[in-house]
Amino acid sequence: MKHFGKLLLLVIVVLVAGFGLHRVTHPAATNVPQANRASKTTTTTQAEAKTIDWRAPSEDKAYPDLKAHPNAWLDVNTSKQRVYIKDGQQTLYTMYCSTGTGKENGTPKGTFHIQGERGKFFYNQNSGEGARYWVSWKDHGIYLFHSVPTDQNGHYIKSEAEELGKSAASHGCVRLSVADAKWVYETVPYGMKVVVH
Repeated sequence: MKHFGKLLLLVIVVLVAGFGLHRVTHPAATNVPQANRASKTTTTTQAEAKTIDWRAPSEDKAYPDLKAHPNAWLDVNTSKQRVYIKDGQQTLYTMYCSTGTGKENGTPKGTFHIQGERGKFFYNQNSGEGARYWVSWKDHGIYLFHSVPTDQNGHYIKSEAEELGKSAASHGCVRLSVADAKWVYETVPYGMKVVVH
């Protein structure tokens, strides 16, 4: 009877350990580094479940006051599909984006500056896409920040918009959510530095 009690206790310990191990290696946690899986499983699952609203601001906080940050600049990260509004090395705000695809339609890399051309809407007959709230940053109207794409009637193309922040999808421009593009159009000043990498 004494041995049976020890055996029962051993079986319970093994079952509890096995249950805990199963929870840590759940598929939702597989892209969390091994050392952090147990502590970050819930956070990772919530982050993965978040759907990007391509109509809304990228963050749940106010856009930065550029008058309080006269040296702010735009950091376009093509591998992360993000635009960071920075003051020095401090990130003030992060926007989802989609940059250009491949060699032919890639977004040019380097240091540029916001140019004088901007507008509320354009449509490109050749690509069959347009956009709202565009601001030029290279080649005077060729490379732009703008909203997710629209058709010729100004209706957003949902299948393209849903790629925002997930993958490169443009013809070289930097696509933003509708709200972020409007803020850039209305707020970002002529001459502001743009770094694409």
